[in-house]
Amino acid sequence: MISRRRFGQAFAAGLAATSLAACSSPAAAPAAAPGPDLRAGSGEHTSLGEVKHADAGVLSMAYHESGPATGQPVVLLHGWPYDPYSYVDVAPILAAAGYRVIIPFLRGYGPTVFKSAATVRNGQQTAVALDVIALLDALKIDKAVFGGYDWGGRTVDIIAALWPERCKSIVAVSGYIVTNLAANQKPLAPQAELGWWYQYYFATERGRAGYAANRHDFNKLIWKTASPAWHFDDATYDRSAAAFDNPDHVAIVIHNYRWRLSLAPGEPQYEAYEQKLAAGATIGVPSITIGSDFDGAAKDGKAYRAKFTGKYEHRVFDGIGHNVPQEAPRPFAQAILDADRM
Repeated sequence: MISRRRFGQAFAAGLAATSLAACSSPAAAPAAAPGPDLRAGSGEHTSLGEVKHADAGVLSMAYHESGPATGQPVVLLHGWPYDPYSYVDVAPILAAAGYRVIIPFLRGYGPTVFKSAATVRNGQQTAVALDVIALLDALKIDKAVFGGYDWGGRTVDIIAALWPERCKSIVAVSGYIVTNLAANQKPLAPQAELGWWYQYYFATERGRAGYAANRHDFNKLIWKTASPAWHFDDATYDRSAAAFDNPDHVAIVIHNYRWRLSLAPGEPQYEAYEQKLAAGATIGVPSITIGSDFDGAAKDGKAYRAKFTGKYEHRVFDGIGHNVPQEAPRPFAQAILDADRM
């Protein structure tokens, strides 16, 4: 999910207030001024259509595609514990506007599978980013507009920072969330650490076994915790939960979170990329960042503003949780449209 510090702050604030938005201060936050219904359009669609496959590096990568084949490509990336259905109401808007919309299943999700049993089931951030670069190559896409949140937002950031020539523009929920291993070693305040419970759970073999046995209910709990005002139904959740039955899902998720805490190694072929990110890589492509209630005090975007050195805009979605594109599909789609025109 999002950065360790930011999730801990947001979750801890939720323990003391009725809204995660209150985490900006100990006192209750003032009521937001009346505005447009950001959730309008959520739940309008129930299918992304057929699943396609592409030979993408170490993966046979599954993806959904909509819109005209000749349209400007838009690549939308999901997070954990979610899947491409986060964009089920976004994709039709973009396709109707003439975009070629591509929504892959990340490694460890849905029908995406490794081509070799010998490949390390690695969840580190640059491995995931290189999967997407390989998909672009397989589909003969030189440059795309990218959008993402959570793991997907991190991947968008990394592609924009390391391979800017592949990005026309980006929309990144929660802003700059590239993992910094050194920073992740720094402790948080006790109440904030409470919000990070599942990562400590995943650090144990009991946690790995528990996630393998209970991933359906476990991930549903994360959905509810990360988006407390999003009242999704069982059918909505179950459509996405099917993606967690991937044979490599548990291994990828556990490695991702253990790697972030320096409890599991990465692979040598990714080290040069990780070093560039650790050195503080910035993003110069046109960018729109989105803050939601999940981001707590960081939703104003000030903490990461300096990381974006090109054309830039920040938007705040008050009342929206972590799964921004599914909770607020129309304003998320509008951000994609606007980023493409920057």
